[in-house]
Amino acid sequence: MGLEDQRDVETDVYQPAEDSHLLADAACEALADADEGSVVLEVGTGSGYVAGRIDDETPARVIAADLNPHAVRQARLAGLEAVRADLVAPFADGALDAVAFNPPYLPTEPDNEWDDWMERALSGGEDGRAVIDPFLADVGRALAPDGSVYLLVSSLTGVDEVVEEAGAHGFSAAAVADESFPFETLTVLELFR
Repeated sequence: MGLEDQRDVETDVYQPAEDSHLLADAACEALADADEGSVVLEVGTGSGYVAGRIDDETPARVIAADLNPHAVRQARLAGLEAVRADLVAPFADGALDAVAFNPPYLPTEPDNEWDDWMERALSGGEDGRAVIDPFLADVGRALAPDGSVYLLVSSLTGVDEVVEEAGAHGFSAAAVADESFPFETLTVLELFR
């Protein structure tokens, strides 16, 4: 089911789609040999699909976070440790060994926004980076010095622009997975210092 199809089906919680699968595959492969007890945060967990995959397929302790209370409830029902949080704000400095994030990235004109939880899960503002940029500005604080970020980015958002913004906050970037669709290419960036 594509993003545009989900708009009329689900109004409270973003459900897994092709972007979720790509991020989960990349994060699970990268974290397969994580240290027992290392802490992985999934920001914007939605249904908890990505966090659940990481929890099932790696030895890490996984925390699912979302601003949306309906998503936190759904992730908890899936058996995940879930907290309501705005990006990484409540997490202590250096507390996280890895962070996975499938941000709202679709460029959206202000006149086309619906002002509901599903809109918040999909809309990245006019340039698609309204949530990505603040995330990049703060994630380095909460990340352990040798930690990594797995960030899903769409060609609609501008991969080069996201890499440049990450660089401004001290991160190097490498593309670890991508998949092309008729209207966009999705890329998972690994960010590291």
